[in-house]
Amino acid sequence: MTDTPTPPEPRRNASSSLRRALGILMYLAEDRGHPHGVTLTDLAAGLELSKSTVLRLVAPLRDARLVDQDPESGRYRLGPQNALLGQAYLERRDTRQITSPVLHRLAEDSGETVHLVTFDPPEIVYIDKVESPQAVRMHSRVGSRQPAYCTATGKVFLAHGAEDTVDRVIAAGMPARTPATITTAERLHEELALIRARGYAVDDVENEQDIRCVAAPVYDHKGEVTTAVSISGPAARVTRERLPELGALLAAATVTITESLGGRGPVD
Repeated sequence: MTDTPTPPEPRRNASSSLRRALGILMYLAEDRGHPHGVTLTDLAAGLELSKSTVLRLVAPLRDARLVDQDPESGRYRLGPQNALLGQAYLERRDTRQITSPVLHRLAEDSGETVHLVTFDPPEIVYIDKVESPQAVRMHSRVGSRQPAYCTATGKVFLAHGAEDTVDRVIAAGMPARTPATITTAERLHEELALIRARGYAVDDVENEQDIRCVAAPVYDHKGEVTTAVSISGPAARVTRERLPELGALLAAATVTITESLGGRGPVD
């Protein structure tokens, strides 16, 4: 009787080493208050590994330029190859393809029209739209533009943008589009502060008569707002009482989109 060969043992040590090496990269990537790099002692302590283990794991990472070591201080930091990997990842991400399932689910959960919007000061631009399942819908189309100062998505960009961008939008003019439109710089700045505190923006029938909108930000890998998502509908359906509920739906959706795009929220 011929003995059956014993299958080889799984390469547990190899997979464990890979996980630990990836842990080194993630440790160096996180903001830990070490702008000039991390010492071997700190790296070993932070990862709960021996110094000899860290030295063994970091050697191939240095060879691949994923980790650099300062020749004078000996501190470790991320190497330049990470920039290549990150750029390649970002260039291959199709924003609309990634966001589409989230936008459709958001439209279904809210029962209203959902937009994905980008910013081209002093205006916002619709780059995707999911229609409301309701018979009465909002009239808008992909590619169309609206003023930033009186739209929920526009106010999201302004609330999280640079002050000179806000000034440029104000300088472009703030005419009343409805009786509820904010038309003064002072009042707009008050609104932007409220948006930052609350986490979402509201167009309270300010851009179009009888249309109310709620919007929240999507962040990129630098923690900056690149796009925004809105829920819009007739004021009779998108009532003020529904705003916290819709704001919560948007917050969950935009966190999902941010993470899917490799982004991160702002660091306090």
